Amino acid sequence: MRKYFNLILSIFFIIAAIAIEPIFTFLSDLINYKFTFIIQQKSNFIVIGITLLSVSLIKLGKAKLLNRYDIEAEDNLHSRKLYTQVNILEKVIVTLIIIVAIDLILLSFDGIRKIGIGLFASAGVAGIIIGLSAQKVFGALLAGIQIAITQPFRIDDAVLVENEWGWIEEINLTYIVVRIWDKRRLVLPSTYFLEKPFQNWTRTSGDIIGTVFLYTDYTIPFESLREELTRVLNTTDLWDKKVNVLQVTDSKEHTVESRILVSAKNSPTCWDLRVYVREKMIEFIQKNYPESLPKARLMVKSDKKLVNS
Repeated sequence: MRKYFNLILSIFFIIAAIAIEPIFTFLSDLINYKFTFIIQQKSNFIVIGITLLSVSLIKLGKAKLLNRYDIEAEDNLHSRKLYTQVNILEKVIVTLIIIVAIDLILLSFDGIRKIGIGLFASAGVAGIIIGLSAQKVFGALLAGIQIAITQPFRIDDAVLVENEWGWIEEINLTYIVVRIWDKRRLVLPSTYFLEKPFQNWTRTSGDIIGTVFLYTDYTIPFESLREELTRVLNTTDLWDKKVNVLQVTDSKEHTVESRILVSAKNSPTCWDLRVYVREKMIEFIQKNYPESLPKARLMVKSDKKLVNS
């Protein structure tokens, strides 16, 4: 019922605006006082009412459309794309409607009529936005529109930005809100994502590959590690059964580096899988190959002299 409240209120406002003239004309005759200014603003009240009605219909239409798509679903790429486009489009249209309404109201006042005419003279409403975009805030506004069109990311995409990992929570015309994994919010201007590089882990799909590094002694048997990795992965539902790799990626003075690659359906699940695999593999080495844990070797050489008595 709440979502219809603004719609009902705007309709009531339009009806009240239309009834202003007869009501105040009647009151003028009744108390012998001219409500000239209020009657003259009848058209402005109607403009405000139509603006409220238009915004309410847009928001109601958006809600009806998005209710058909479940952004919480497992495969929600199409839903997230639609959510992003519709939310930005709604903000752009509402902004334009408000600008037009303000300009129409300005045109009704003789003293500032020139301001309204000047705004329309600059190649229409689009010209207004482009002209104001020289200012930083309106540059961010155009960046938000560009993000909606090109979609370098969508609502709920997993991103790595400013060395912080999280999800796109809000996409507004002038700023973007990133929900960090520890529940903090990182708020960045829209222009940031057009000027600086960032990582999008779920642009084309939600599944992702994670890495786990192990550092062991040279004596570790790698085939045993691969067999244990397969066993560990088969014991958890976190793994999507696509990627299962263990490779020796480096050899240093005292240790050997083994890199494990595993895959999961999305980035939060992948994080949990990496933690689980790391823990279980370390436990396996501790229990079965404790001598292969990282160690420093020291050779002591001593000379013994025979003493004849």
